[in-house]
Amino acid sequence: MVDADQTFVIVGGGLAGAKAAETLRTEGFTGRVILICDERDHPYERPPLSKGYLLGKEERDSVFVHEPAWYARNDIELHLGHTVTTLDRIAKTVRCGEDGTLAHYDKLLLVTGAEPRRLDVPGTDLAGVHHLRRLSHAERLRSVLAGLGRDNGHLVIAGAGWIGLEVAAAAREYGAEVTVVEPEPTPLHGVLGPELGGVFAELHQEHGVRFRFGVRLTEIVGQDGLVFAARTDDGDEHPAHIVLAAIGAAPRIALAEAAGLELVDRAHGGGIAVDARLRTSDPDIFAAGDVASFPHPLYGTRLRVEHWANALNGGPAAARAMLGQEVVYDRVPYFFSDQYDLGMEYSGWAPPGSYDQVVIRGDAGKREFVAFWVKEGRVLAGMNVNVWDVTEPIQKLIRSGAAVDTEALADPHVPLDSLVS
Repeated sequence: MVDADQTFVIVGGGLAGAKAAETLRTEGFTGRVILICDERDHPYERPPLSKGYLLGKEERDSVFVHEPAWYARNDIELHLGHTVTTLDRIAKTVRCGEDGTLAHYDKLLLVTGAEPRRLDVPGTDLAGVHHLRRLSHAERLRSVLAGLGRDNGHLVIAGAGWIGLEVAAAAREYGAEVTVVEPEPTPLHGVLGPELGGVFAELHQEHGVRFRFGVRLTEIVGQDGLVFAARTDDGDEHPAHIVLAAIGAAPRIALAEAAGLELVDRAHGGGIAVDARLRTSDPDIFAAGDVASFPHPLYGTRLRVEHWANALNGGPAAARAMLGQEVVYDRVPYFFSDQYDLGMEYSGWAPPGSYDQVVIRGDAGKREFVAFWVKEGRVLAGMNVNVWDVTEPIQKLIRSGAAVDTEALADPHVPLDSLVS
C-alpha cells in the first residue's frame, strides 16, 4: 500500500525520469519524489539534438520536458548536476558522489540511460572528435557544423546508424563536406537489413554524402591538438576537420552492477533485467528507458530499446508499477527519423535473420512507400517512408500475430485496416 510517508527516488534525468515523476503526481502519489540528474540542464528530450535543434530550426528551450518551475510546483525535489555513485539495497539508500548527499527510498527507479560508445583508435583525445548524446554535445556540434559550412570544412562520421545519418543530413544542410565510414555493406544494416539500407544510401549520396562501406576507422590524425584527417583500414586517408563517433550506445549499468542487480549480457542487448512490470531482481527497484531489458510477449525475447517512445512510455509504466498498479509493458517498439525531405516511422522489431521476406507497398524508388518485414506471412515490423497516418494499422498488424496475404499487403489499394481481423 502506497502512502504519503513514502519516498520514491528516480535516478536519471532524461525523458523517462521526468515522465515518471509526472505520472506519480497525476496518479495521486502524495509522498516525496526525488529526481536526481547528473546533468546540470533540466530533463530534456533527445530527438531534437540530432534533428531540429542541431539544424538551428528549434530553440534551446523547446527541448525541455517541462518548464523549470514545473518541478517545484509539483513538489518534485530536483537535484541537478548530481551523480549517484552508491546504491545500498540493504539500507535502501542512494548516495551522490559530489557532496555525499544521501537519500533513503521506499521505491527506486533507475533510468540511467545510455552513453556513446567510444572509438578505440589513436587520436580520439583530439579536440575535434565529437559524440552526440547530451544537450551540451549538440550545442557544440551545432556551432561546429555551422563553421564547417562557412569554411567548406570536412566532417568524417564513424557509423551509418540513425545518429550518424541524421548528423550527416544536418551537416550537408549547413554546407559541410561529409564522409561516412561504415563497416557494414549498407547504412542501418542491423535495423533495416540489406533490402532497405540502400534507400538511405541513395538519399544521402544524392545530397553529396560520400560513403565508405566495408571499412573501419583506424586512426584520427591531428596536429597541434586539431584533427586534419581520418584513416581507414583499407589504407585510405580522408580529409577531416572534425570526426563524429556514432557507433552506438552502451547502457549505463555501473550502479546496478555494483548493487548486484541482475543484468543481461551484451550478446543479448545488455542492460538491467526487468520483468513485465519493469521491476528488477530487487522488488523495490524498477528500471525503464534505454537501460532496461524487458521480456516482450510479441517477440518471445528480451528487448532493450534506445528510442524516444520507449522513454516516453516506459517511465510512466514504471511509475504506475511502483504505485502497485497492474502493469504489463508490451509496447510495440517505435521510432522516427527526418533526413532532408524524407520522413519515416518504424514500428516493431525485425533484426536480420528473423524474417524471410520484405514486402514493399508503394514506390521505393520515389521514396514513398511502406515496407513490411514478414516471417511466414506474419508482420514483424513496418516502416512508412513519406507515407503518413499508418502507424496504428501497422502496429495492429504486428500485434495480431496473424498471417496475412502478402499480395494484399503489397497493394496500396487494399486498406491496411482490412488485413486485421
